[in-house]
Amino acid sequence: MAFLLLLLLLFPCQSPAQQPYVNNKQLNCNLNDTTTLGFVCNAAATSCPSYLTFRSTPTYNTPATIADLLSADASQIASANNVADVDLLPDDTLVIVPVNCSCSRNYYQHNASYLLKQRGETYFTVANDTYQALTTCQAMEAQNPYNFRELYPGLRLNVPLRCACPTPNQTASGFKYLLTYLIRQGNTYESIASAFSGAGADVQGILAANELNVNQLIFFFTPILVPLKTEPTKENINAVPSPPPSFSLPHFPPSPLPARTTVPGSGFSSAWESELRSWFCLPQSLRFGIRSAIETLTVYKFEDVDKATESFAESNRINGSSVYHGSFKGDAAAVKIMKGDVSSEIDVLRQIKHSNILRLSGFCLHQGITYLVYEYAEKGSLSEWLRPTKDSIDSERRLDWKQRVQVAYDVADALNYLHNFTNPPYIHKNLKSSNILLDGNLRAKVANFGLARILDTDDQTVMTRHVVGTYGYMAPEYIENGLVTPKLDVFAFGCIHGVLDGENVRENLRVFMDPWLGEEYPLELAYSMAQLARSCVANNLDARPPLSEVFMALSKLLLSCLEWDPSHETSLSLSE
Repeated sequence: MAFLLLLLLLFPCQSPAQQPYVNNKQLNCNLNDTTTLGFVCNAAATSCPSYLTFRSTPTYNTPATIADLLSADASQIASANNVADVDLLPDDTLVIVPVNCSCSRNYYQHNASYLLKQRGETYFTVANDTYQALTTCQAMEAQNPYNFRELYPGLRLNVPLRCACPTPNQTASGFKYLLTYLIRQGNTYESIASAFSGAGADVQGILAANELNVNQLIFFFTPILVPLKTEPTKENINAVPSPPPSFSLPHFPPSPLPARTTVPGSGFSSAWESELRSWFCLPQSLRFGIRSAIETLTVYKFEDVDKATESFAESNRINGSSVYHGSFKGDAAAVKIMKGDVSSEIDVLRQIKHSNILRLSGFCLHQGITYLVYEYAEKGSLSEWLRPTKDSIDSERRLDWKQRVQVAYDVADALNYLHNFTNPPYIHKNLKSSNILLDGNLRAKVANFGLARILDTDDQTVMTRHVVGTYGYMAPEYIENGLVTPKLDVFAFGCIHGVLDGENVRENLRVFMDPWLGEEYPLELAYSMAQLARSCVANNLDARPPLSEVFMALSKLLLSCLEWDPSHETSLSLSE
């Protein structure tokens, strides 16, 4: 008995600890820290009812779709939020999600599963974009058998969502439930407690639950536990107030993001923790896009971009545009200055890899402006080569017949890849000769994806009221009705590579051919090329061939061109 008393004196019993706040450690996938793996099982109960919060998105905007993503019950979500199972929720609506929380592998979690849908998805993007930081890349890597380099579309992943059960101390204080809340810009302990005060939340309970004190800074886009005394519902929670324009959390002026060499599958480097605050000034859609982009792209310091372009010297400006020639450690690049939300272009280009699509190597954010860094196409745009005059100063700036067919083949190859081999498929939607660039070997690179649209594989027809583009390249159904289909790119492709009108095409072909070519082209092959271009610009979109057929036709034409000998007399007049 005396021995037992001695043990009790030397090792006094301690009350179960609360859960330490993750404190941005989830942003570095290479960091092994127990706080990133989940909330530790520290309560008497091995399972309990719990709650998550989720912000509705265009993809997950009904209780049914959110329930499917989070492996929750749609009817319970609908009841908690006072809506029907299939009601559409406005974007960015705070949704209360009831779940069952269980202890597994020493951590509390609610298990969901996710089917990878497209190339480029990683543990980091799934955790932070799709699941809105309700899990971490570290927890996903720990609970899935796949290395981050082994992920591919169609693979199903286990997703451990962060939840927790009340400790004895919390239960003694009257708290019955713990809610996992994602911190937003401008949130404070007081604003979060106020939002859930109808369910019994208070500041001291939040601080204790997360092992925080009132002077500690909490970070945007991190989860925090909110102890509740009653079940949260739409009726007893308030909207978390938005920050006033002049102040919120401590304001940090935008600063250039640190240069970084990308390691596939890793998250932010530790330097990002201090830089993340500068993202608060960015639009939400851009923040989500950038978080995904850092997985595969290099993030440059503004000082490096400024140095590469010689402070954006006029001599480095390309044809009076907003694109500048630059040099990064001896490697030529093109730096494009863009204002506003460019997340869509970044999101497209980070996912597609094709030799005939201009590669985006990285970006820089500085004072609200985005600088996109592309590979450099030293021969300029196709528009500068298509119609040179005979008195042109640069007599070498012209394409011979074989080069023209090669360029057509390259563009068709890129578009065929976008339409049929990316997941999801894309429509370029802004194809024109100035958006096709030529590298040092005069091979084509399709560029400018700012208007690109995702193509629904089930219904390849999209309607839009916002018709934008360049007249002369836009298909009639798009101009008249806003109809967006893959045939939109087919029409623009036909416009680029020459349209011959009239019934006597074969007889009039020489009149329409570029005078630079003289007689140096095979007439029959030129005629086939013209016929292909004509079919691409048919007024009826159903009469236009799909890009796969265009690509196959050009493959045969290119092979014939490579076999053609311009010195052979008969090749000049096969039809005469």
